[in-house]
Amino acid sequence: MNAVLGKERDDAGLPAAIIWGYVATLIFMVGDGLEHGWLSPYLIEQGLTIQQSATLFTAYGAVLAIASYFSGVLTEAFGPRRVMLAGLLLWLAGQILFIEFGLKDQNYAWMLPTYALRGFGYPLFCYSFLVWVTYRSPERIMATAVGLFWAAWSGGLYVVGSYFPAFMIPKIGYIGLMWSAIIWVVVGGIVGILVVKDEGIRSKGNSKEKLKSLLSGLTICVEKPKVAIGGIVRIINSTGIGALPIFFPLYLSSEYGFTTEQWLQVWGTMWVANIAFNLIIPYISDKWLGWRNTVMWIGSFGCGVMTLVMLYIPQLFEGSFLAMILVGIFFGIVLCGFVPLTALVTSMAPDQKGSAMAVVSFGAGMSYFIAPAIVGAFIGTIGVHGVMWIFAGLYFLGAVLMKFMKLPDEEK
Repeated sequence: MNAVLGKERDDAGLPAAIIWGYVATLIFMVGDGLEHGWLSPYLIEQGLTIQQSATLFTAYGAVLAIASYFSGVLTEAFGPRRVMLAGLLLWLAGQILFIEFGLKDQNYAWMLPTYALRGFGYPLFCYSFLVWVTYRSPERIMATAVGLFWAAWSGGLYVVGSYFPAFMIPKIGYIGLMWSAIIWVVVGGIVGILVVKDEGIRSKGNSKEKLKSLLSGLTICVEKPKVAIGGIVRIINSTGIGALPIFFPLYLSSEYGFTTEQWLQVWGTMWVANIAFNLIIPYISDKWLGWRNTVMWIGSFGCGVMTLVMLYIPQLFEGSFLAMILVGIFFGIVLCGFVPLTALVTSMAPDQKGSAMAVVSFGAGMSYFIAPAIVGAFIGTIGVHGVMWIFAGLYFLGAVLMKFMKLPDEEK
């Protein structure tokens, strides 16, 4: 590996270490994502209410949001390698405690804090690497470089993280699957920590200057309001899609007879399409459409439409599995429209990329807090249809907000 890392490559202009970092991200996120598609239905089958399940994911999302915010500024203060190591160790501690004291005995009092602790893991590991990518990648291919990161991220979390459980649950069971996640995370974590270097990013200041850096993710929202708008759009980006596994598999099962394995195949297929177009949509964005228009029309407006399509297609086609697979494909494609958002927001603050990334990462984390909170608050009163309309409305709001995200050249 050292021989490979010793030279810069490839024709696109990306250093070899970044390519290996993408591999590490994918492997790490497989371990992090092995339970995302089935944990909520499983816990409800074991006796939890849907509100308790939503609360569990809300606590996880709250911690994830905090870790996502600090990932960017901590990377600039202490360097990506230390922050990635901290993420790896915190994830392992949370996972082991969650399985051993929470999941095995269905002890909800243990589940809440240990699953929340696990929420520190992937933001500190993966988003610190993403900050490093934004510093090391040439501006002309920034959206493509970020798109490759999200392709690796979603490939691990949602594609392998969906198909692997569908195949392995009948063989090793739910608890065995959770233990296997540790192997994926350790392998990905070691590779990532070996290839990422701190040079050019880690600040040299004293403790006071580093504290100022930690607060810069908040102050930049006042100094540069467009960065704050980008953070809100990033929250919307993952809110609707992040909420689906909490309640939609149960809806498909009770109303249309879908099995857990069928849902995991729909979910996984969505992210296969997402990965394929994660390389195409950013290229189109860089070359022709522009970052802002891509996020506005393909990402925000497209996801709003596809949220409603996903809701009504089972009714129109009487629970057709093939129809849901097709919906998943198109949903995965339009979701790629959000990829240029990171490049757009960091371009609003070229001298404070870490702080801008802190806002974007915090938005990504907050979505996993807001999504289950919306489900828990409204599912009992307005039902599945009402909740899906809320998420569609948020996506349409994101399209409106993008009108204000013009780069200086566009304003001229």
